[in-house]
Amino acid sequence: MTHTPDLPRRQVLRSALAATALSAPLLNENAAHAFPRPPRIGSLGDQSAVRTFALGDVRLTYVVDAAMELDTAGFLPAVPAAYWREHPEALAPSGRISASAGGVLVERGGRRLMVDAGLGANVLSPALGVSQGGALPHTLRALGVSPASVDTVAFTHLHTDHTGLGFLRGRDRELRKAFPRADYLVADAEWGPFWRGEIKVGAPSWEGFMLPMSRVLRRFDDGDEVWPGVTALITPGHSPGHTTYVIAASEGRRILVLGDAFHTPAQLTHPEWPSGPDVDVEGVLKARETLLTQLLAPRTYAFAFHFGDQAFGRVVRDSANGVRWRPVPARELLPSPVHLT
Repeated sequence: MTHTPDLPRRQVLRSALAATALSAPLLNENAAHAFPRPPRIGSLGDQSAVRTFALGDVRLTYVVDAAMELDTAGFLPAVPAAYWREHPEALAPSGRISASAGGVLVERGGRRLMVDAGLGANVLSPALGVSQGGALPHTLRALGVSPASVDTVAFTHLHTDHTGLGFLRGRDRELRKAFPRADYLVADAEWGPFWRGEIKVGAPSWEGFMLPMSRVLRRFDDGDEVWPGVTALITPGHSPGHTTYVIAASEGRRILVLGDAFHTPAQLTHPEWPSGPDVDVEGVLKARETLLTQLLAPRTYAFAFHFGDQAFGRVVRDSANGVRWRPVPARELLPSPVHLT
């Protein structure tokens, strides 16, 4: 079995991350001239555009890789059918749930972090929905972002729609890191069960991801700083070591990258509604309780991979519904790069 080295503790990691930044220009230095459209809010029922959102000294850009539509009954069996009839705006014209996939590019101080790597050539089970991916490299090129300029790739969890383009085959057919200079990070609590073959639901390819990942990964624990100003919050349930990343910004603000603790805004209002692929329903309900406390704190924003074209927003209290998702305007850099056929 391949040895997988542990990530050094916080002090060692912080020192390593303080190394000289890569020289590639940041997206936010060029985008304003190339893409003058003002920020706006998209529609929940649409696939996500490639959008960017600045919060103080940090910028997040959704690098969209895939279009997915989730079957309401197959993927979210706990959600009453009446809910969808009462909220048609939450659905695509097909009657399914729009749920893009990709990676979120985090930029600050001359550094680049990528959280997750999209769906790639993987496809959803027909019982769960329909999908088409593989656009992430094209999206990066369109943005003028070289994969070699990304210094860290951190995974929220090891499902196929978040790991799909972590590795690519070269002309020699050998698998190599899609981000060649980056450290690849995953929670120790996530890696172990997948590596031992205990988790089947959503697991990535053994040959295409797990084996090459085993040779390069660095592992971390709950509370570790994985990148300057980015802390890991382990939120198990959807998967054993599912991780939310808490990104500190200037002036006391922060933004949480949510992964798959929530697949649709309806689950913020109704956290008792699990998702079909959750491996531990009790665990994910506890994780949501933790996350809602965090999300309702002042000056807190969130990024959600699968919230249609409303990936950036805040969780707010609502006298009628308890809490709800309030999307915030985010600048559209490119239209959605993938359309389901």
